Amino acid sequence: MASILTPGLVLATAVASMLAAAGCSPGIENGDRAGPSSASVPAARPSEGWTPPVFTDRQRERDEMVRIIRSYGLTDEAVLRVMAAVPRHEFVPPAYQASAYEDHPLPIGHGQTISQPYIVAEMTSRLKLKAGDKVLEVGTGSGYQAAVLAHLTTHVYTIEIIKPLAEAAAARLKRLGYTVVDARCGDGFVGWSEEAPFDAVMVTFAVDAIPPPLLEQLKGGGRMIVPVADASGTEWLTLVQKDAAGQVRTQRLIPVRFVPLLRKDPTQR
Repeated sequence: MASILTPGLVLATAVASMLAAAGCSPGIENGDRAGPSSASVPAARPSEGWTPPVFTDRQRERDEMVRIIRSYGLTDEAVLRVMAAVPRHEFVPPAYQASAYEDHPLPIGHGQTISQPYIVAEMTSRLKLKAGDKVLEVGTGSGYQAAVLAHLTTHVYTIEIIKPLAEAAAARLKRLGYTVVDARCGDGFVGWSEEAPFDAVMVTFAVDAIPPPLLEQLKGGGRMIVPVADASGTEWLTLVQKDAAGQVRTQRLIPVRFVPLLRKDPTQR
């Protein structure tokens, strides 16, 4: 879920989570694609006139964060405006408040991290979201990325396998006013079939291969951004594009290092 940029390589905080700690609420068993768990919080869908919440606290720090993101060469003004609007400090633990707007990942508990702001912006920009697009995020974490996505489209679905994180993120998003986000606890590898197809999919965990269910749930003409490891173990931020005929094309973008995708049952594909 997190990445940190160093010369030539985007690194991540090492994950120490054991799969045994990744249990979800009853009702979402591995491979169970029908019906939300008790940790699932369906959004109370607002009217077409819904607008994102506005935050003014620590605005100067957000503006400085955006200046740093620009320095990497990212020029997507829509995404940069969103990064200046979403209060990252609301998504990090109290112990790390002073570092909330620094350009590196921060621990959020359970061996997970909130991603480096630049990588959040880069991955979001690569999806080229339009208003009305339906987007799936795999790996909710603290909910920060989902909040960023909600500023660009009012149809955001996010899955987190670690139950305490899933529940806390859902409550946080609701408290902050991100009522267009549907959050659930479950195995992100299998996606969210009852809401498919998706115009875009974002995976915030590293995988050895693109999960077939996520490819199936990606709409023709859709885009996916996902960290994929090559044979040497190097992880690459990878753009996946699926054309109207269902043909898939992939493009390696930059080397990264993310926490690995957790599964309830790694043997199930």
